[in-house]
Amino acid sequence: MNKKVLFVLTSHDELGNTGLKTGFWSEELAAPYYALADKGIDIVLASPKGGQPPIDPKSEDPSFQTETTKRMDKDTALLAKLKNTTPLADIVMDDYDAVFYPGGHGPLWDLAESATSQQLITEFYTAQKPVAFVCHAPGVLKDVKINGEYLVNGKNVTGFTNTEEEAVQLTNVVPFLVEDMLIKNGGHYSKIADWNPYAVVDGLLITGQNPASSEKVAEELLKLLA
Repeated sequence: MNKKVLFVLTSHDELGNTGLKTGFWSEELAAPYYALADKGIDIVLASPKGGQPPIDPKSEDPSFQTETTKRMDKDTALLAKLKNTTPLADIVMDDYDAVFYPGGHGPLWDLAESATSQQLITEFYTAQKPVAFVCHAPGVLKDVKINGEYLVNGKNVTGFTNTEEEAVQLTNVVPFLVEDMLIKNGGHYSKIADWNPYAVVDGLLITGQNPASSEKVAEELLKLLA
């Protein structure tokens, strides 16, 4: 498949005022990356600050490792790409066929507030190109509007659940809860049991519930790209 997809990663590494580190969740990059790259799709990585985006240290814990994260750890080409992500401000939407946002807690602080990211999502969507988000990444849609309406308004969506946030004990640390925000902005929010794979497609908008949903989101994106 001769297509080019932009992956947008967080540059934010502070977990609120806890003194702990955050970033992007490694499985949420690795699983979709290989699902697409193995089909011949060209992937470019970007982040607000450019350069190496922070990886959530928790996602590197052995208990969270998957076949794709182990593959990423040995993939010198991908690791080199990660060290040199393109600054988000330098991205031109016309160069890509779709955009994908991996989650982790980091995006709730920087990408959710980034006017550059909001503009980019709007450009992709209005150009009839797929926009995909997994886990906490639907949070970056918080202030994205099309013609004055929230992009998620009236759309079927999912994202990290309040109970999943509670389980990781960060309900009072995150700047907002993804589930609450999607509902508040008019999204038709749905979910399944915590930590199970679940993806929702509404036209060009694809959202996934949690890390386990990463590959499912990529599969749905592949369908739209085909």
